[in-house]
Amino acid sequence: MQQKRTSSAWWGAPRKFDKPQEERRVSWLELFYDLVYVIAISRITHHFSLHVTTESFFEYAFLFILIFWGWLNGSLYHDLHGSEGLRTRLMTLWQMVIIAVLAVVIEQLHGGYFAATIVFMIMQFYITYMWWSVGFYDKSHRKYNAPYTVLYLFVLALMGLSLFVPEGWFKLILPLILVCNYAPPFISQILFRQNTSEINLTSSMFERLGLFAIIVFGEVVLGVVNGISKVEVPDFLTWLDFVLAISIVFSLWWIFFTLVAQREAKSGFRNASLLEILYIPALISLGLIAVSFTSFFDIHNEIPVQKLGYAVATFLACISLMIELLVFPTLLSTLKRTIQISLLIAAFLFLVSALIDFHFNRLYYLIGVLIVLLIEIVYLNSRYYTMKRREE
Repeated sequence: MQQKRTSSAWWGAPRKFDKPQEERRVSWLELFYDLVYVIAISRITHHFSLHVTTESFFEYAFLFILIFWGWLNGSLYHDLHGSEGLRTRLMTLWQMVIIAVLAVVIEQLHGGYFAATIVFMIMQFYITYMWWSVGFYDKSHRKYNAPYTVLYLFVLALMGLSLFVPEGWFKLILPLILVCNYAPPFISQILFRQNTSEINLTSSMFERLGLFAIIVFGEVVLGVVNGISKVEVPDFLTWLDFVLAISIVFSLWWIFFTLVAQREAKSGFRNASLLEILYIPALISLGLIAVSFTSFFDIHNEIPVQKLGYAVATFLACISLMIELLVFPTLLSTLKRTIQISLLIAAFLFLVSALIDFHFNRLYYLIGVLIVLLIEIVYLNSRYYTMKRREE
């Protein structure tokens, strides 16, 4: 009997989700797992930068949302059910292998989607098994697994079907795949309500979302570096553009991590789910910024004003919406509405710049973008410290 208990502890059955670990820190295994997604995101962003069209943007968005779905499921599984046993490490390893293979086949997209679809099918099947297997160890959890198992298997069938249908049907299947993959948690929530149970976004999982955002911010910096690397002999003005572009990336990082990543999510499944979903357009917009900067320094191309304008506007609007789902300290909570409105005003300015067909000089355009972002930062800081002095 003692040997059986020792073997069970060594293997490590999934931890029950109703027994969360208090103040759990992100493990080194989770950080290692994230690194594979760095490569996958970098590959699809690079592929997009080589084929910058409206169609390729939707292709990029679809790939990003599906990769994010894989990362989110793996991260949530580890957060809710991970243990120190061998099983958790092996489950993480297999998913890392799948994503690494996906990073390889992404380079073959120009020849069709067959190889990528097969890899996504393997990932789909594996994540289905991952959630189903929790019910194998914990029978009380099986009814909550049912929406995941049924819908994920349905998506697996849709992916297989997409290999044989005409292009018109293929494009209709894609949004259905995304909807069915993101729907199970909402269906399970109905079951949780019946049991008066509640799932919140843990501080460790919120930290993981911030780390994923850092991955994509890294792609934006890489986009700037790749852009200037294409210039054969950079002159002083080119290097000045480079510094301004990096400063813009840093300003976006400042706004995001000051207002979002240093906070805590409000309690409740709805708030947690909406916050996770809002990360998707925010991070896709960062990817579009990265791709825009890749071609920005080429004097033979027009300035990608529209792409940058739409991307920055979307990013700032997403931050404004995220703020509604976060817990702020007393001092900042009184400024929350002001912060949201000012972000939306800045987003509107970038949207207008994208809609109006201006012919900007590269240097002046970067200066203009940076000035708007710095005004936003200075305004929010001045309001905060003014109120802080009044309270003191």
